Amino acid sequence: EAACQGLIAGMNAHLKVQDKSPFVLRRDEAYIGVLIDDLITKGTEEPYRMFTSRAEFRILLRQDNADLRLTPLSHAVGLASEERLRQTERKASQTSELLNKLRTESVEPEAANPAIVPRGTEPIKQKVKLYNLLLRPQLSYADIEPLSPTLTTLSNSFGELRSEVVEQAEIKAKYEGYIEKERNLADRLQHLEDIPLAKDMPYEKLVSLSMEARQKLEKIKPATLGQASRISGISPSDISVLMVYLGR
Repeated sequence: EAACQGLIAGMNAHLKVQDKSPFVLRRDEAYIGVLIDDLITKGTEEPYRMFTSRAEFRILLRQDNADLRLTPLSHAVGLASEERLRQTERKASQTSELLNKLRTESVEPEAANPAIVPRGTEPIKQKVKLYNLLLRPQLSYADIEPLSPTLTTLSNSFGELRSEVVEQAEIKAKYEGYIEKERNLADRLQHLEDIPLAKDMPYEKLVSLSMEARQKLEKIKPATLGQASRISGISPSDISVLMVYLGR
């Protein structure tokens, strides 16, 4: 917890000296973003501990996609190397290629059933996409791959990234609905994060705000409307007042 704050502080000190914008991780981008946002908006009486339960976008903040989430951001501020960025982009591209293959290739019942029924899943009665088979909880990618020689050839062509690409594709397929739902929620909330609040906002003069809201906003001075909405004691009506004041 302390180390990640030091990392972000060091990065932003460097960026400030160069007159560049600060590096800020959102709550849907990294657990570091959750930690720092919690410390700013909620405060703490004792040492803060980062539990996954503190994050509302846990399905997006997975261990398997940490490189895909953070490497482009790190490269943009000069930390991640060009080689590392290229490898991450290659992994993303290969994952998309594998998912596309699974979505477009079908398998006949006589080829699939001998392999899938022993796994405890229902036999298929007509030709189905490999992707639909992978969605079954009893089946893994390892069960699906032998059904298609071209799928095996494709995954073997990924070289050293094969295991990571297969893992990423399988997770994306099996949890697609949950991932998409959480991504949509994060995108809807992002519009509040895009509305900045000036450090000299005259909260004390906004009499339509509750007294508690005025006091907490004056003390914490949130950087965005989204950050303000997460402060304990700030109600949706208080956020509406701020939006009216800002002309949104």
